[in-house]
Amino acid sequence: MAPPKKKDKPLSNASKVDKRKKYFQQTGSSKAGSGPAGSQTLNKLFDKYRDAPADNPDGIGIDGSMKYMQDLKVDLEDIAVLIIGEALQSPSMGEFTREDFVAGWKGLNADTITKQQHAIISLRKKIPTDPELCRRVYRHTFQLARPASQKSIPLEIAIEYWRLLFSSAHGGVDWVSNSTLWLEWWLMFLQEKWKKSVNRDMWNMTYEFCKKTMEDESLGWWDENGAWPGVVDDFVLYVKQRREQDGMMDIG
Repeated sequence: MAPPKKKDKPLSNASKVDKRKKYFQQTGSSKAGSGPAGSQTLNKLFDKYRDAPADNPDGIGIDGSMKYMQDLKVDLEDIAVLIIGEALQSPSMGEFTREDFVAGWKGLNADTITKQQHAIISLRKKIPTDPELCRRVYRHTFQLARPASQKSIPLEIAIEYWRLLFSSAHGGVDWVSNSTLWLEWWLMFLQEKWKKSVNRDMWNMTYEFCKKTMEDESLGWWDENGAWPGVVDDFVLYVKQRREQDGMMDIG
């Protein structure tokens, strides 16, 4: 199996909006609304949740976001929060900008609370079966979880988000196979052996590693000379040792 491909050049904000709009049109998510969503209606809805209209007319902060989630009937400990964050390109957890709020909901043809609720439900159902959507939500979560002005996520925070993203109980995808409790072992390994913060490359490659292990838990595809972060290399050795200690056949 060939090693992971090199990271693509980051897209501009305009390109990201166009790509998301095209994706939603292709997957039929636009059915969430009965017709094209209007910018005027969405702007009025945005204004309703602004925390400080005079100081920040084009932003929604923590208080406004909390009220907005309540009106959408979204559980703050559910993956729906991360889905919304990606769809609206939230710059950080609990914050929204007018431009991306309007563009995101227009792309989903959802300009009312009711339509937005339906759009969220539709996207949440797709997470387990739509790799592109799942990957986008996962990758944008790094932006949401990273503290302001920091380049990485503290390990304890990353662990909480992994528990959410890799758990079907919260709307995510279970990271477990017939012989291996991948998520449980990954978190145990990090807490025992790593104890460092999580940078973007490690965050993104953890998802790619998860997908590979779910396709083939034997690790027969593993290449120690591949382009994986060192922490993932170390985790593979940890898994093989755990399997030996537990009396399991080394299927790698």
